[in-house]
Amino acid sequence: MDLDAIDRRILRALQRDGRLPVVALAEQVGLSATPCQRRVKRLEEAGVIARYAAVLDPGRLGLPLQAFVMVALESHAEEVVERFHKALAARPEVLAAYAMSGEMDYLLHVLAADFEAYAEFALKALLRMPGVKETRSSFVLTALKPPGDVPV
Repeated sequence: MDLDAIDRRILRALQRDGRLPVVALAEQVGLSATPCQRRVKRLEEAGVIARYAAVLDPGRLGLPLQAFVMVALESHAEEVVERFHKALAARPEVLAAYAMSGEMDYLLHVLAADFEAYAEFALKALLRMPGVKETRSSFVLTALKPPGDVPV
């Protein structure tokens, strides 16, 4: 989808505040409300705006420990991969998961209350998932640049 300067201004504004009323959004981007609403709807329908969500602070919710876990599977057979994906999707501790190229097959972003909770997840859930051969965990000391806005 081709985006013009106004589309980009709309996207930047909505990334900062997804609850922005259309009238306020229109004012920020230099449009009247109706054309602004049409553009937002077009961006939603095209999938450029995938969803609206609140950004939560895991630490304030009792999940201050963050780990990045690399996972290698014992096989890349379709059945093994599908079973692993299904098991992974059922785990609320896994904030995000990425299939990777290179030495390891997956990178997981995991949240936990503390090291004990992480160890329980790793030993009783992750290492027992179908096809898991090896894991390597690294723990976040400080979030220097947490996930932010997509540059548009």
